[in-house]
Formats: sequence, C-alpha cells, structure tokens
Amino acid sequence: MRVFIYFIIFFSFFDLFSQLPVMSPHAVLLGATPFVTGLVVGIYSFANTIGNVFSGFATDRLGPFPILIAGLLLSSAALFLYMPADTPNALLAVRTVHGFMEGLIVPAAFTFIANRSEGTKRGKNSALSGAFVGLAAIAGPALSGIIASRTGAPFIMMMNGAFLLTLAVLALFVLRGTPLQKNGRKVSGQSSGHFPVRELFRHPGIIRAFAGAFFLMFSQGVLALVLPLRVEALGYDTKTSGLLLSVFGVVAILIFILPTNRLFDKVRPEATLAFGIALMGASMLFLSVADQLPLLFAAMSLYGVGFAFLFPSVNSLLIDSTDAEYRGKAYGYFYAFFSIGVVAGSGVIGLLGLEAKGAFVLTGALLLGVAAYALSGLKRGQTGL
Repeated sequence: MRVFIYFIIFFSFFDLFSQLPVMSPHAVLLGATPFVTGLVVGIYSFANTIGNVFSGFATDRLGPFPILIAGLLLSSAALFLYMPADTPNALLAVRTVHGFMEGLIVPAAFTFIANRSEGTKRGKNSALSGAFVGLAAIAGPALSGIIASRTGAPFIMMMNGAFLLTLAVLALFVLRGTPLQKNGRKVSGQSSGHFPVRELFRHPGIIRAFAGAFFLMFSQGVLALVLPLRVEALGYDTKTSGLLLSVFGVVAILIFILPTNRLFDKVRPEATLAFGIALMGASMLFLSVADQLPLLFAAMSLYGVGFAFLFPSVNSLLIDSTDAEYRGKAYGYFYAFFSIGVVAGSGVIGLLGLEAKGAFVLTGALLLGVAAYALSGLKRGQTGL
C-alpha cells in the first residue's frame, strides 16, 4: 500500500514539475500578453493553495481515501482540458481548475501514509516520500522539455492526465480497506468536526513544521529566480543551471534512500530540522561568494544535504504533533505553506530588487534564523501545547 501511495506522490509532483519549462511558452504561443502569461503561471499556485486547505478539512471529515480518489479523478479531467483551451482566457480558466484539483491530492496522500505508519518508522517513511518528490523534480522538467519540443504542452498535460486516471482506478482496488493505525499525540481532546484551526497555529511543533515548509520552498523560489542569473553572470549557459539543480536533487535522494534515512527515527525532528535548514542557509551564503564552477557545485551539494534533512524532519514533526483525527487539516495548511513559499521567495527578491549576492545573503540569514528558532524548541523540550 505504502509503495503505491509513493507512486501517487511521484506522479502528482511530476505533474507539477513538468509544467515548469512548458507553460509560459505555451501561453505566449496562444497570444497571451506578458501580464497574462505571468498570471497563467501564478494562478496555479494560488488555486493549489486553496485546494490544499480544502483537502485538509475534507480529509478530516471524510477520510483520506475518498479525497485522494476525487483529487486523482478531477485532476485527470482538468488535465485533459488543456487540449481544447486555445485562447489565453481559456488557458487561465483551466489553470485555475487544475491548480485547485491538484491541491486535493498531496495532503490526502501524506495523511494516508502518516495515519497508517508505525510511529517508530515515520521518519524513514517521510524520507522515502521525499525521494519520490526529488525524483519527480529531476525527471519532470527534463522529460516535459524534450517531449513538448516535439508534441506541444497540451500533450504533456494529457499524458499526465492519463497517469493520474490510471492511478485513480488502481487506487480503488489497492487502497480500499487498508488498516488505520492511530499514532501520534492529540493536539486537543475535541472531535475532528469541531477542532478549531487556530489551535494548529498555537502548537509549537506544528508552527515549526509550517515554518520549515515555508522557508524550504522560499529558498527554492530564490534559487529558481537568482541561480540562473548568477550562473549566466559568471559566463556559463542555462544547461549549467540545470545541472546545478540536478546535483542538489541527486544528493538529497541518496540521503533519502541510503541507511542514513534511519537517523530520522532516532534523532528528534527538531534537531534534524535545525541541522538541515542551517546547512541550507550556509549553502546560500556559500553561493553568494562562489565564483567558480566547482564551488557552485559544492554549494548546491551542501544545499542538497540540508534539503534531505529538512524535508523528513518537518513531516515527522507534523506527525508527532498531531493526532490522526486532525492531521488532514495540518497537512492541508502544511502544503499551502509549500505553495506560498515558492511564490514568496521569488516575489520578495523581485520586490526588493536584490542582485544575486544580496538575495543569497538575505535568504541565508533567514534560514539560519529559522534554524535557531527550531533549536529553541529543542532546548525547552517543546513537543506539545
């Protein structure tokens, strides 16, 4: 069952990452203005955020299984709408629907895994799920760029739709009736139907998990915006930027799948969270001064190690800080912070007008501040309200 959920996570993120190199050129091809092109790209993340939150509430009320099936089916249907969308406005509408429907899948999938995992293996399971996300991040842009150059963006979307539709049908048989293990601590003694959302934002462990998710993707947004410019300024081409991003992904995947993943069940998640985000912060400061290709690769490898420690840690912390009855809401907001973070990262740097060095220094300082915040919880032993 768990392996099948990992495949759902992979194809959900593959759908996300495969859009990156093809969507803005496709919008331009349909005659979109620069403003509408930006809106076509950004509206997906906005709608996805709303879908994440909705998925969390619905998962707690109905359970992850029906929400997961609905998300797969509705996302598949939305992906098939890209083919007839032949105007910028039609594309904008499809992007909105697609973003919302896709937002239903990931919180339900991670809640499904968390609620059916042994407490002693929640870190290892989170690491393995991170490996599938990393694989999607590497394979998605590469394959979509190659295929779209021959067939066009709508074909990529239809291909992804076929994958999700197949997974939805299989899920009806594979996931139905799987046993639930109630692990984790309760945040409150209230029933899931009346659980106040504000309690999520008062729990120290959940707040740290949300902060880790947000700043992880904040740094990704900064990298997406600034790293290609930094590489170009040093005299290298766009292929080098792709290689640098791939290096961090490969390093992270190796840590996820090697025996190192056992650390996430033996060390408190606050400690590994602080270690991971501190390494990411250090890598940002390293990138601000690196002026040779070997140094850039070293910095991105360091970032990959940090990413590999952070991703399972925030998931483990969220599991430890919630009970199965409320975990859907927590994961809904958790992945909403993921979606918001990547937009905030590029948006803040663009708004401040920072050059590459200043952007990396600011981001590094922010990440180190979050690491200190995570360590403060470790010192006080804050694991509950």
